Amino acid sequence: MQRLFSTFANGWPGTGILLQRGLAGFLLLHNGMVRVWEKPQAISTIPEGVGAVAGILLLLGLWTPVAGTVAAVMQVWLLLVEIREPLIPIVVATLGATLAMIGPGAWSLDARLFGRKHIEARWPLQK
Repeated sequence: MQRLFSTFANGWPGTGILLQRGLAGFLLLHNGMVRVWEKPQAISTIPEGVGAVAGILLLLGLWTPVAGTVAAVMQVWLLLVEIREPLIPIVVATLGATLAMIGPGAWSLDARLFGRKHIEARWPLQK
């Protein structure tokens, strides 16, 4: 799993990635919940529902490359299938794709679970 991540950025870059994950995750979750509550039987709720799940994963910073890719694909699907304001799906698809490329950052569950570990080699007789 560690090969999916380029780095786990810390400091200002990590803060920027955290803000990007938060914005993309909130937009995906909000749009998905609104659409599912508006028309629960409509077939168009499938990409919005899948996008909402990807938004939750982005908010947590869990499986960020996969969630970002799924979010981008779902938003492009909505852009091509539905006739409505195209600006939001374009922005969210761009945020999802860039998160899939950049990675989750240091403040994420991915960094805690799959981050680089520091291992100290010791001789057996040292205490």
